[in-house]
Amino acid sequence: MTDTTIKVALPVMASELKRLKKKLQHAVGESVVQYGMIEQGDRIMVCMSGGKDSYAMLDILLALQKKAPIDFELVAVNLDQKQPGFPEHILPEYLSAQGVEFHIIEQDTYSIVKDKVPEGKTTCGLCSRLRRGILYNFADEIGATKIALGHHSDDIIETLFLNMFFNGQLKAMPPKLRSDDKRHVVIRPMAGCKERDIERYAEARQFPIIPCNLCGSQENMQRKVVKSMLKEWEVDYPGRSDIIMRSLENVKPSHLADTGLFDFEAL
Repeated sequence: MTDTTIKVALPVMASELKRLKKKLQHAVGESVVQYGMIEQGDRIMVCMSGGKDSYAMLDILLALQKKAPIDFELVAVNLDQKQPGFPEHILPEYLSAQGVEFHIIEQDTYSIVKDKVPEGKTTCGLCSRLRRGILYNFADEIGATKIALGHHSDDIIETLFLNMFFNGQLKAMPPKLRSDDKRHVVIRPMAGCKERDIERYAEARQFPIIPCNLCGSQENMQRKVVKSMLKEWEVDYPGRSDIIMRSLENVKPSHLADTGLFDFEAL
């Protein structure tokens, strides 16, 4: 007989919501200052997917905007990829209620991805490239000086291992970068936030989450394998993810093997 355990999310108390918001605001504030993410007069395009991360990012940035000693604008942008059954009304209604300037871009990238990617293969690569190109071009149209993405520390660590295991590269997701075409500055304000805190915060705030039935529905993604590996490590060695994240801020090129970063020949 198989023992099946059903996990039920416990309700978040008002006191915990206050604690979570304070914790996330502190983490975002630290990242913004440490990496110089936001400057006076910035017009920040906040990319909204309808997932927990982007909702939380917008929510925290709105809170910081009220307290910040500088003035900056927030513009929420969603790319409607024309996925079947996509509830088009949810984000406009939510963003209108928040009083946020927003734009919905309608581009049928779903059909392109489904047509180009063979059945059983992961769709993330092509989907991301198409989405990134559309959003970057739209940033120019609305005069955005920064593009904000909702990746958190777990995403960054997972990407580090994905690149090592499958691409032979030692790289992750930087908190701030200039795009390859040099036209845009991309920031990740949630870089110092943990996914579990964002999940609990999203539950407490009751964000109207929109599931993704492209990449988010694929069970064969290597990212999910790496995520599972990291969760097991965290159970066996609590705090390991924090140490890995700190290692990305404490790189010693002379103790690696990249001749482009360190002049070994001159030693």
